[in-house]
Amino acid sequence: MFRILSFLLICSVSSVSSLFAQTLAVQTAPAFDQSNNIRLYLSRVAGEISDDALAGINTLEDWRKCRQQRLAEFTEMMGLDDVPLNGGRPPLNVKIVGTLQKEGYRIEKLFYESLPDLYVPANLYIPEGVSGPRPAILYVCGHARTQKVHYQAHARQFAKLGFVCLIIETIQWGEVWGEHWGCYANGWFHWVSRGYTPGGVELWNAIRGLDLLCERKEVDPEKLGVTGISGGGAQTWYIAAADPRIKAAASVCGASTLKAHVQTRTIDGHCDCMMPINTYQRDFHDIGALIAPRPLLIAQADRDGLNTIESVRELYKAVSHVYDLYGAGENLSLVETPGGHSYHKISRQKIFSFFIRHLMQKDVPYASIEDIDESDSSQASEDALRVYLNGPPEGDRTKTIQDSFIRLPRPPQLSNREEFTVYRDKVIRFLKARTFGAFPDTAPPFDARTEFRTSDDAAYGRTFYSFVSEKDWRLKIDIRWRNRQNEKNPIMIVLKGPGEKRFESEELISGLDSSWNIAFFEARGIGETGWTPELQWHVRRASAWTGRTVASMRVYDVLRCIQFLKTLNGEKIGVAAQGEMAVIALYAALLDGNCNALILKAPPSTQNAPGDPDGRGEALEMLNCLRITGINEIPALLFPATIAFIGDIPESYEWSQRVYSMLGVKSAFRVIQKGTGPYSL
Repeated sequence: MFRILSFLLICSVSSVSSLFAQTLAVQTAPAFDQSNNIRLYLSRVAGEISDDALAGINTLEDWRKCRQQRLAEFTEMMGLDDVPLNGGRPPLNVKIVGTLQKEGYRIEKLFYESLPDLYVPANLYIPEGVSGPRPAILYVCGHARTQKVHYQAHARQFAKLGFVCLIIETIQWGEVWGEHWGCYANGWFHWVSRGYTPGGVELWNAIRGLDLLCERKEVDPEKLGVTGISGGGAQTWYIAAADPRIKAAASVCGASTLKAHVQTRTIDGHCDCMMPINTYQRDFHDIGALIAPRPLLIAQADRDGLNTIESVRELYKAVSHVYDLYGAGENLSLVETPGGHSYHKISRQKIFSFFIRHLMQKDVPYASIEDIDESDSSQASEDALRVYLNGPPEGDRTKTIQDSFIRLPRPPQLSNREEFTVYRDKVIRFLKARTFGAFPDTAPPFDARTEFRTSDDAAYGRTFYSFVSEKDWRLKIDIRWRNRQNEKNPIMIVLKGPGEKRFESEELISGLDSSWNIAFFEARGIGETGWTPELQWHVRRASAWTGRTVASMRVYDVLRCIQFLKTLNGEKIGVAAQGEMAVIALYAALLDGNCNALILKAPPSTQNAPGDPDGRGEALEMLNCLRITGINEIPALLFPATIAFIGDIPESYEWSQRVYSMLGVKSAFRVIQKGTGPYSL
């Protein structure tokens, strides 16, 4: 039996690293550990987010104290920081291209300019004989390919009931086919790094639709409602939460709990627009609370393949708590209907009755209200409802809005050490709050174990340890002792990558001088803890919905590894990595704040690039990181660490090289040519 060794953890001076301080005992290995299952882990953290939503909100005062902050967080997670949400909005430039006169109402075919060169096609249904301002409904379309054509029966019925109804198209389908399916189908996981969700564009376009309604003489701006199904159902929650002008909202098959989405994998069927960039680990409970105490009707089918009825009941119960705090429990209702992901006659009738009651102040039994008429004879054709008679306006950004809706900063011009320090501190603060906010508040004990040791393979032997990185994850580290273990010598962590060839990591570090001990480390998802390539797409999407990514989880593992090694006389730490793992190494070193050296080979030039459409391959995305910096800037922010590139320095990293020169340590930013013999750092 191996001797039990006790070590005292050396606390790091950095605030992030201090989370990991604890007393360590290295033990002999017990039976095989049954942790390290990514599906179980994601199910657990999703469950914690759902179960903890609205925790601590016990009184109305509790909610009022945090509501404004929660609203700001929500609009940030929807990507609205770069639009004029609170005033100074650009003109709508509404253009009416034609009118259809129907029995009892007319349809104005129009489009408006949500942002410069971002146009929204819409149909406006106006009851006949309007003599004064009327209540109005914003109808937001779900994922139907013909949009306002497919859902026209709803708008028509609202008009017949006396409402003005504006039905707007999404950027995905309809008359202009833009993109909702970035991560879902195109491999555009860099949307996560940009902090971009197509739901944010839809939310903004809807807010501008409300602006349009408020400008119409036929509309009473104090009596606005919103409704829709599926993607339009999710948007109904978003719009009502973000815009207080909405006085009543009815969502159909549009939301359930994060816990259910991940645990049952209904997330796999959902579009990217169906969840905010979950920076602050929120659920729809929090969005519903922002709507309270205004009337909200939740309509849900009981065999919906995208939203389990049980999870919708959970959501309803949680949101009810906040409505009850307002003394407005009667303003929240749940309508359950039989069938799959769709409307039902009962849900439609109850929605009509709901809006008549809350916007017209009339009580009309739902069963007495006529259902929508979807007969062929009542339907206007796609051509008849078309807005863009000769194509969209010149310069329309709908198809490319994902590239400009979120503004990415340029690398700053830094001229002295003070400016550098201010900028580095700003980047680290942002990353801790908005990229790595899902890191555990308190790290678990390492519970370190000696798994295996040998006198072979290095001058002073080799030891395999394992330690707990995060709950559910026990990771292994293979240390080659090139120096005596009881002496303080530098340790170079070599990050193994997913799918790397045998001895590839050994080759990466082969030229490093013998003063360094070598520790080969596999973060989660690599080696023994890996998952199949077929699961990668699901893992990447589910991780992001829980406020983390594959890359950010690996950054945390490397931070924990650094702290563990400091308990083994690793006074001086370096990190070596290649390819996608170079991204992990750079961010981990930045957050640790005390790494002495980095060795990088073939690092990616950017995190702002698409990947494989099926989600396989490099997982570089990290929430919101591109909103503050780029991977090519991180080496400079590691000053005064030595940064060594094996092979040429990528062109995109020249900014970092210039900063090192400005700081007077140009020689610490170096190139190591392969085959030049041993090198020192």
